[in-house]
Amino acid sequence: MTAPNMQLARKFTRVMEIVDGYGRDQAKIIPIMQAIQEEYRYLPEEVLTFVATMLDMSPAKVFGIATFYSHFSLEPKGKYIIRICDGTACHVKGSGKIIEAMQNHLGLEGKQKTTSDMLFTIETVSCLGACGLAPVVVVNDDVYGQVSPQKSIEIIKSYKDKEAVQEN
Repeated sequence: MTAPNMQLARKFTRVMEIVDGYGRDQAKIIPIMQAIQEEYRYLPEEVLTFVATMLDMSPAKVFGIATFYSHFSLEPKGKYIIRICDGTACHVKGSGKIIEAMQNHLGLEGKQKTTSDMLFTIETVSCLGACGLAPVVVVNDDVYGQVSPQKSIEIIKSYKDKEAVQEN
């Protein structure tokens, strides 16, 4: 291995472990990318290029897969992904006000989705499949139903409190 390749390998040791764990099998590209995204919270461009090299695939094909599936993100995401349903039932019951309240509370402006401390990312989704609980908010895997703007702020505060406890 040449010196630049050795440096690259050291930089991406965890990526190599993930790809090797799947036997460097091109057919396993999606679970490989899922594992990498779980590790980094997104798919960094240089990591995707490295994966393409390891799997003997074109970077264009790897990027094509990453951009095709909405589950994958090429931008960094926060530790807590807040998904707010804005489907018909949730929208009618005020999801727009929840989105606005959460963005204001977190200080997100314009198209900004992730807080600068990388704790929270807000995403709106078309449907979470829980219309009976409308409006619905999901934080990572935790589902909150019949959320009001005030309750949405309380949800965020509970995660901030959880972080404060973990820091101490």
